[in-house]
This record gives sequence, structure tokens and C-alpha cells, in this order.
Amino acid sequence: MQDFLQLASERYSVRKYVDKQIENEKLEKILKAAQIAPTGNNFQPQRVFVIESKEALEKVRSFTPYCFNAPLVLLICYDKNVSWKTVDGHDAGLDDAVIATTQMMLEAYDLGIGSVWVRGYDKRVLDELFELPENLVSVALLPIGYPSEKSKPSPLHSRNVSMDEMVKYI
Repeated sequence: MQDFLQLASERYSVRKYVDKQIENEKLEKILKAAQIAPTGNNFQPQRVFVIESKEALEKVRSFTPYCFNAPLVLLICYDKNVSWKTVDGHDAGLDDAVIATTQMMLEAYDLGIGSVWVRGYDKRVLDELFELPENLVSVALLPIGYPSEKSKPSPLHSRNVSMDEMVKYI
């Protein structure tokens, strides 16, 4: 197992994939990463749809070009009927779905599988095409697959703000 900071810094958004299916045992590990993600009050509202059939992949590709022909796409949602609400009314479901998605991205990378976080689509179209019930809030698409040899990090990948700019001690 590699150092976490190394894993986190090496992972990048993959936009070119090979035409190879992800093994079930690896997909199960990626989904397990979402299941064990920390959530508000441990209510676990995250819901993940595995988009793998030809018809479902065509459907998702019909409303966004940002799936980059990945062989599999995960649709991450949260159930607003289950998510924890804070005392000031904040719905922690979005936070929980984001944490689960991040953990899936990192687990995928650790298994040699690339991913890219996608929110470049009209949420209303996605919700309608996949007939999501009103209680499910779609958060992101996560195309995953084995990276092509031509895949490489974006030139912006290694650009980070300074620690002084990011961190303030009070």
C-alpha cells in the first residue's frame, strides 16, 4: 500500500480509456469505498447507480460529452429523505455524496483504474432520463475505466495554491 499523499497527488482526471471492462472484484472494492465513507451522523444517504448496459451508456452520452467513452459510469446521488440535517437546516447529503465519490476515485486509482469527476451536464435532463425519484438528488457522474496509454494529467494537475494562501491559523 502506498503513502496516501502520494496516491492523492498522483491520481488525475482520466479522459481517455481503453475498451476493457472492469473486473467485478475491482468494481466491488470501488463501491465498498463509497459504502464505508464517513457521513453526517452515519446516516449513509449516498446512492450509486452503476451505468454499464449499452442502452444506459448511450443515454448518459446523449446529454454530456464528458464521459469520454469510459466503459462504465457511476451516477452518484443522495437520498434527501435519509440525509442528516444540521441544526441550521443544512442538508449534509451533498457533503456525504462528495466524500463517497472522492473515496471511490482514490480506490479506483489504487486499483489501476482511472476516473474523472463530471458535473458538466444539465441535472434536470439526467434526472428525467434516468427517472430518478424526487427524494434522490443527483450529484455527479464518475466515468471509470482503464486509462489509455495516451492518457495523461492535465497541465493544470500539479498547480496548487500555496499553503500560506490556503491555510490560516487563528
